[in-house]
Amino acid sequence: MGLGAQPPTPEWGAMLQQGRDFISSHPIMLIAPASVIAITILIFNLTGDALRDRLLKQRGEYYESH
Repeated sequence: MGLGAQPPTPEWGAMLQQGRDFISSHPIMLIAPASVIAITILIFNLTGDALRDRLLKQRGEYYESH
């Protein structure tokens, strides 16, 4: 389809795939990109929650998470 980054552009998913080949000898090659992905997802989730809470508070509504 031609979508996505063109080689040699680094991608986190490609880094994870390359790290799988070296997991037994160099685990940091898999751990580092996986950690960055997890931290990025956590930051986006926390930012979204804070934004939702702030917007609902301004509107006078209350959101109760389940």
